[in-house]
Formats: sequence, C-alpha cells, structure tokens
Amino acid sequence: MIRSELIAKIAEENPHLFQRDVEKIVGTVFDEIIEAMARGDRVELRGFGAFSVKKRDARTGRNPRTGDSVDVDEKHVPFFKTGKLLRDRLNGLEPTDDE
Repeated sequence: MIRSELIAKIAEENPHLFQRDVEKIVGTVFDEIIEAMARGDRVELRGFGAFSVKKRDARTGRNPRTGDSVDVDEKHVPFFKTGKLLRDRLNGLEPTDDE
C-alpha cells in the first residue's frame, strides 16, 4: 500500500472527513514520526511496531566492481521492529489480550 492508497482507504472509511483533511492528518503523522526519529527518539505504535534509529559505525568496504577498498562513513539508519499483534496476524494467529 502506498501513501495515496492509505489516504483513500481512510477517507472511504470516514465519510465525515474531507479527503484534504485526511491528507493533512496522514502527512502530520508521518512528519511527526520522521521528526522524532531525527531527534533520536523511538516511536512505538502499540500492536503495530516500533521505529528507531540505529548507528552504523564507520568501516572499510569493498567496491564490488573493482574490488578496491572504500572507506564508508558512520551513518544512522531507520529500523523497524514489528509488534506482537502484527506478527501474530501475519502468521495467521488469533490476537491475544497481552497487548
């Protein structure tokens, strides 16, 4: 599902909301997740999963075409860990009351 499909689905399920308002809501949610992660905060959506930032140390890599050594800088990458409810649903299990 892409962003526009998500907006259309939410607008369809909530006829009392204008599509432009749904677009603003979805955009605001995504922007807040991005801003929190940029600050290094963890974002948890209970039952869905948690977004966090992991640090990858600088290292020496290899250019796959030439085999030459290449210095790779330290970087921060987004990481997502699924929640129990999402994992259970993906595996066809009934949700439990744990979460």
